[in-house]
Amino acid sequence: MTELTVHGVRVPISPEEVSAEIWRALQTGSYEANEARRIARAIRPGDRVLELGAGLGVITSIIASVDDVRVWSFEADPQTTQLAQRVVDLNCSGNVLLSNGILAAGPPQKVSFFRRSDFWMSSGFADQGPYQQVIEITSQDVDAFIAKHRINVLVMDVEGAELELLQNASLPGIERVFLELHDHLYGLAGVQAITVAMAHKELIYDPRGSSGPCVLYSVDDGERQFDAEVAHAT
Repeated sequence: MTELTVHGVRVPISPEEVSAEIWRALQTGSYEANEARRIARAIRPGDRVLELGAGLGVITSIIASVDDVRVWSFEADPQTTQLAQRVVDLNCSGNVLLSNGILAAGPPQKVSFFRRSDFWMSSGFADQGPYQQVIEITSQDVDAFIAKHRINVLVMDVEGAELELLQNASLPGIERVFLELHDHLYGLAGVQAITVAMAHKELIYDPRGSSGPCVLYSVDDGERQFDAEVAHAT
């Protein structure tokens, strides 16, 4: 097993455990690079964060490094969950609860999850491309989970499932949502639908934490002083 350092996170992993493409991304630092650069803009000390789509736990670990943050993280792929748990155990200080499962809008229901060799392409969409395995998972109600754990920040990278969830969930008490858009699955009309759904929840597109498909929606917290670092990055 090799230990890589990816965006400051220690990742113990063997090349046999991931696809060749993901291994190259880990070695070159391109793995989740945009998310890693931007996630700090979405997280503040003391936040209670729900992460959907943990992947290898790299972004999870970055979130958990912020002072006094608690993280509840979910990954649908059971094999990827095991890899992520290894990363979380090595980098985090007991403030992350990682689970294998799916949270969705509405009561629990059976969800088909299509597992692919490049796990970042695994999703609930059969027509996204060839898949290795179909896993049946019973979802949990995302709104009930948010209310129970007093979550105030939602982070999502769920390969297209964000469209249905954000349109149909209420997201009680959520102040910020950071997600990766997947317009190749639902087109620009889907992106517009997400933005409209967020506006109905009084969550506004926030350019201070957004870049390309990685988008931050925030409650309006008033004007801020000019931030030269943000201006330069954008």
